[in-house]
Amino acid sequence: MTVKTNERPGTRAVLRHCRMSSSKAREVLDLVRGLDYTRAVELLDHTDRAAAPVVAKLLRSAAANAEHNDGQFPEELFVASCYADEGTTLRRFRTRARGRGTRIRKRTCHITIIVARMPEDQIARLKARSAAQNADRRARRVAGARRRARAVEAGEAALDAGAVAATDEEATGPAPEEGVAATKSPAKKPAKSPAKKPAKSPAKKAAAKAPAKKAAPAKAPAKKAAPAKAPAKKAAPAKAPAKKAAPAKAAGARGRAGGVIAKIAKKSARKSSRKDKS
Repeated sequence: MTVKTNERPGTRAVLRHCRMSSSKAREVLDLVRGLDYTRAVELLDHTDRAAAPVVAKLLRSAAANAEHNDGQFPEELFVASCYADEGTTLRRFRTRARGRGTRIRKRTCHITIIVARMPEDQIARLKARSAAQNADRRARRVAGARRRARAVEAGEAALDAGAVAATDEEATGPAPEEGVAATKSPAKKPAKSPAKKPAKSPAKKAAAKAPAKKAAPAKAPAKKAAPAKAPAKKAAPAKAPAKKAAPAKAAGARGRAGGVIAKIAKKSARKSSRKDKS
């Protein structure tokens, strides 16, 4: 015996006269049919269809009806049934060529979603699965907190060790080098200190400083010897007569130029005389 759609058990929510075709709504309803409420909502929120937001809103309305009217928990519900029926069709006309018009059909539909409580064994499995997941999350969270605490403690211990080493180095001085350098450093310090102190007596210091002051005037003659280079500078004018020889060349060049000009003048005079004779 078949059960009518209005007699199916469960809590329902109905959307009437939805402005889309029933075929578009059925494509989305087929995705969530038979799924539990939590998974169906997640699937609809990530579905790239125009009917997905409408169906998701209707599914939440059905779960709210079951919670407030029947006293059920949304986590224990599943989509028992969902279907879309054709509604009224709005007829419009659109102008076409040659004065004609074509009909446009704007479809509507009625969407119905029915949610019901899952069987007890399925609810027990879901609760056990959720408890295991929560325990796993808590264990990971606690392990992460412990790792961070150990890292902080290790960092603080390293800082404390560095501070203690710095204070010890300030108190005792830098550590000696390894090998031979470490053995020689303490031997050099006591050997130099007693040798220097008795060597410098007040009498020797005065005797060592006195000759140094008397020896300073010996450098004075070196400064007086500098004028000996002055005659070298006076020898420079000896090159001046070489410059005076230049006018003689200029005079010779002028004389030659004058002779050439005179010859040219004589030739020109001869030519003019020939023209007069002709």
